[in-house]
Amino acid sequence: MYYLYHIPGKKIGVTRDLNTRVTLIQGYKESEYEVLEQSEDIDYISDREIELQQSYGYKKDIKLYKNLFNKMKINVTEQTTTFPVPVNKLKGRLMDNVGLKWKHPEFGSFEITRENIPWIMQNAKVSMFNSDRSYIYNKAFYEAFFNPKDKPYLVGANSERFDLIREWAASRGLYSKGNSHTQYVKLQEEAGELAKALLKNDKPEIIDAIGDIVVVLTNLAHLEGYDIEYCIDEAYKVIAARTGKMVNGTFVKDAD
Repeated sequence: MYYLYHIPGKKIGVTRDLNTRVTLIQGYKESEYEVLEQSEDIDYISDREIELQQSYGYKKDIKLYKNLFNKMKINVTEQTTTFPVPVNKLKGRLMDNVGLKWKHPEFGSFEITRENIPWIMQNAKVSMFNSDRSYIYNKAFYEAFFNPKDKPYLVGANSERFDLIREWAASRGLYSKGNSHTQYVKLQEEAGELAKALLKNDKPEIIDAIGDIVVVLTNLAHLEGYDIEYCIDEAYKVIAARTGKMVNGTFVKDAD
């Protein structure tokens, strides 16, 4: 779904992710902008954006939104992948191109996802040949996201369960209209439900509350640009080698 949004006195634009594009990137709260129209037709929404920019008296975009989306030409060499935009504009273009795939002769298929955009932004460098271009190193990108030997959580039934949660959340607008702050509040509510269930020793409610907490954490991680599987994997790397002892029913780690 494409959303035609209006920041009064500032601009009219198009995005597929209001929370990321308007709130996280541009800094506007939901109360500070309005959605004028929405459509699954990129041709219609692109033409409509120009029409409304003109009718509201804003400067018209030079290129139609659909042309920006469809013409992100990625240049792939043995060492690097180069994007046709400077670093300061890269995040928005990546968000507009979620799902875009390309091939590397050694590492196989790469894809832009919500989960790897934060990594790309952290590791992108300005091209030494053209300051309007930016690039990442292919091997580092592969090792971070696409090497199955180092990412066992990416395969198997457990990952499929998290995929189903994310599909459910996306279909209900939790990602396009919600944000990580609201999910954190939801997490506190579910933690309270778990506390009540534990005090009552209500096993069905304990199971339900734990499951709800996992769902909320999955969505919270996604809204922050990460897979819950990745977060679990990173946490396990830390605790796997941790030593300590039990004190009054609590594990107390040894001092570093």
